Amino acid sequence: MLLTIDVGNTHTVLGLFDGDDIVEHWRISTDARRTADELAVLLQGLMGMHPLLGDELGDGIDGIAICATVPSVLHELREVTRRYYGDVPAVLVEPGVKTGVPILTDNPKEVGADRIINAVAAVDLYGGPAVVVDFGTATTFDAVSARGEYVGGVIAPGIEISVEALGVRGAQLRKIEVARPRSVIGKNTVEAMQSGIIYGFAGQVDGVVHRMARELAADPDDVTVIATGGLAPMVLGESSVIDEHEPWLTLIGLRLVYERNVSRM
Repeated sequence: MLLTIDVGNTHTVLGLFDGDDIVEHWRISTDARRTADELAVLLQGLMGMHPLLGDELGDGIDGIAICATVPSVLHELREVTRRYYGDVPAVLVEPGVKTGVPILTDNPKEVGADRIINAVAAVDLYGGPAVVVDFGTATTFDAVSARGEYVGGVIAPGIEISVEALGVRGAQLRKIEVARPRSVIGKNTVEAMQSGIIYGFAGQVDGVVHRMARELAADPDDVTVIATGGLAPMVLGESSVIDEHEPWLTLIGLRLVYERNVSRM
């Protein structure tokens, strides 16, 4: 089985693949202070619950693919693969790793690994042109051309960042649960804030995607819009432009990158 690990700024998502199928997944908090040994214990605890894996760390794992936006965590995960999975092929997404997606930006090295991995999966699953909207710590919009090239994107503050900012900077406001209110017009402060977040972000997605689609294709309707990320379900029903929802897009991309690189190792 292939273990895939997507380390984001807030959460880390792990997926277990049996061939092309994801058979198990976990979501944990990202903690830049965790050491390699602590991460190894955490992995052992999670995977020890799966019936197809053995009790010992590494039993049943044939490969590992990792991407991380937090450099300190990537460093510790590199140590985990060396110390605890020494005989298992591991692909860490960084410059030099073959993705199959050309990066047409001013400085390709500054593009987040997760955004490139999302583009890899989008091209494989849906082709181009496409826009991937990833609802994470930041809301990112990534553009893929008709030829499967990563051509750039948009970065906006994420939903949780906006909620926290309102609670901190608003004198009479507080942090709220991100949930759909009874109506757009809030009848109390909490519902008014929820409405602003949910419908405000839905409007942001529609506006940004419409503009990106006009730049990507002669016919904007040819552009496939894919939503992913832990907070995507909050906006799906309110956005008019999202065509597909793929919660495991990054993990699928990691599987594809692993397959494209493991034979070269």
